[in-house]
Amino acid sequence: MTVKLSKTSKLDGVKSWSLQAVKTCPGSVDPATGGLVPACEGCYAIGGNYLFPNVIAPREFNQQDWKRDAWVSDMIDALRNDRYFRWFDSGDMYDVRLAKKIYLVMLNTPDVKHWLPTRMHKFSKFTAILAAMQALPNVMVRASSDSVTGAYTPGVHGSTIVPSLDAPDGVTICHAATNDGKCGPCRACYSKDVAVIGYVAHGQKMAGVVKRALAA
Repeated sequence: MTVKLSKTSKLDGVKSWSLQAVKTCPGSVDPATGGLVPACEGCYAIGGNYLFPNVIAPREFNQQDWKRDAWVSDMIDALRNDRYFRWFDSGDMYDVRLAKKIYLVMLNTPDVKHWLPTRMHKFSKFTAILAAMQALPNVMVRASSDSVTGAYTPGVHGSTIVPSLDAPDGVTICHAATNDGKCGPCRACYSKDVAVIGYVAHGQKMAGVVKRALAA
């Protein structure tokens, strides 16, 4: 069976494997309020093109497909000719069993640079597998911050949303913010030399989230 991959236009066609946002993102929920954390309130993957049936279908398919015994070997075959790969342009690795399978894909594709943004670092049951992934020389796991004002966890490779191009200390602004929304040749998100990436807030919905956060 062929795995279903998407292509990230921002990354010049780099392939990605994704799931449905929110329903596979336990880390998107604020336990204190039961609502979405600020960074997820304005998430691009809960509106726009992500509501189209042809976009939803492969993500829902993937939520079942990863459970197959042959999924790991099929993913390894699918990435054999790639240099870069992004996990989850939407969704998250909500299940430790999925995380362990992703690790096996990463381990067995040493010539592919993997970038995995995630909020599952919030849950202790993922600590060991995330550390194992990050220890691989070809893997960058980035702990996604819930903040939309540039806050992040010091000492941890991560990412955060920032209100403007004025980067907080320790944050590298995403190149796409000044390049018409495109990464171009930049691969900072994959680099272990870049501690924290700051994605500049964009879109009307996210602008409202940022405004409320700054006023709080």
